Amino acid sequence: MARVHLMPPEHNAGAEHMLVSMLRPLVERGHDVQVWLSRYGKASEPYEYRGIKVVPLQARLDFASAARRADVLLSHLECVPSTASLARGYGKPLVVVCHNTHRPSFRDMASGGTALAVYNSEWMRREAELFFAEYPRSVRPEAELVVRPPVVAADYATKPGKAITLINCNEAKGGKVLVALARRMPDQQFLAVRGAYGEQILPDLPNVEVVEHVDGLDMRERVYARTRVLLMPSSYESWGRAGVEALASGIPVVAHPTPGLCESLGEAGVFVDRSDVDGYEAVLRRLLQPAEYRLAAKRAKARSAELDPTADLAAWCAVVEALA
Repeated sequence: MARVHLMPPEHNAGAEHMLVSMLRPLVERGHDVQVWLSRYGKASEPYEYRGIKVVPLQARLDFASAARRADVLLSHLECVPSTASLARGYGKPLVVVCHNTHRPSFRDMASGGTALAVYNSEWMRREAELFFAEYPRSVRPEAELVVRPPVVAADYATKPGKAITLINCNEAKGGKVLVALARRMPDQQFLAVRGAYGEQILPDLPNVEVVEHVDGLDMRERVYARTRVLLMPSSYESWGRAGVEALASGIPVVAHPTPGLCESLGEAGVFVDRSDVDGYEAVLRRLLQPAEYRLAAKRAKARSAELDPTADLAAWCAVVEALA
């Protein structure tokens, strides 16, 4: 049983997609998976989302009683402290899914009782090891597992379009870089996809089309089918799911070299510091050449195949079932 933030569009869509893609295989293996929302939204009655039972906060049902009946509790983000308290009180194993390397992500597990910590990358696992080195072994997570945010390539693969695209146009994701590039390349089409959080920098330029926030299920048709190159000049990414989704279509990704993006994109990534707009422009103009694009697209598809989530999800399901 999971208590997580699942649907509100103003929150972390990447965390939502990762959790759904991790919970669905458990449902497919016959487990009763329930997601209890921790924030108010539009729904007031329980409903089903992609095979997962979702209980809205407005339903005013008793999560503590449900937790007592559960075999395993799963939590993330700010839900961890309260869910951990229930897990300790009822003697239930607790799984904590970490989406970033910010101190609270690790600190909330340092009170003990975490049966399994799930990290979305090897670099996050290493950061966690450094953090927990300061704590007694008795309060560290009992076990750890790396599950890279699962992306099934067939769910996203399409024929690339013509635009240079930025998904989530706040400053931290590279909104200013998009504006600068669009002004420098007036003959090139750009796509600015409104993000789920942060103040959006959406240029009013003739070569920039603004696309309103897109649900994850619609990304293939509404975004990737129109994208030739994806921009990810993010100041921070613990992994970078959008980049991996783009790779499925052979779409080259030009990114700032955060540790997460370097790990996720691997040799398929084209890395340019986010402060180097000249460098971004030069790389984009080179990728607009057919020969260069074919090579980059080939590397992208090869990396997408390397990131097939089958093994990660099998290991994840096996560990959860062992806890139960």
